[in-house]
Amino acid sequence: MIVLPTAVREAIFERARDGDPDEICGVLGGEYEPGSRSRVASQHPAENVAEESRTRYEIDPEEQLRIFDRLEDRGEEIVGFYHSHPRGPPRPSATDTARATWPDRSYLIVSLEPLEVGSWRWRTAADGADAPGDRFEREELVVE
Repeated sequence: MIVLPTAVREAIFERARDGDPDEICGVLGGEYEPGSRSRVASQHPAENVAEESRTRYEIDPEEQLRIFDRLEDRGEEIVGFYHSHPRGPPRPSATDTARATWPDRSYLIVSLEPLEVGSWRWRTAADGADAPGDRFEREELVVE
């Protein structure tokens, strides 16, 4: 489960609308609890540096490190990441699945048509030989 403040959700919606037709992206900070419940306290916008920014997102590694340092300075953990699908549903695409790298972190996806948000946790097969392969699992999203 991920708990998302209404103000953070609205800020991400606004960024997604302003960024249209390109995908927007950023990092979520707050309280991270592995395999359990995370609580978002802040969102940190990042520039989308993907060559095909209308259908992909990529955060510059140096900018990502600066955001991580800012989170550490604030006493927050990396809860996950967010990006938009201006013309698609709020669920991971095949590209999102192929590029996911942060096990057990949340990936919040905003759709503009219709305007909605979904959240997914990235799971890996590393938990055991019988576990399914790397995949996204939908997680409960609570807006407060």
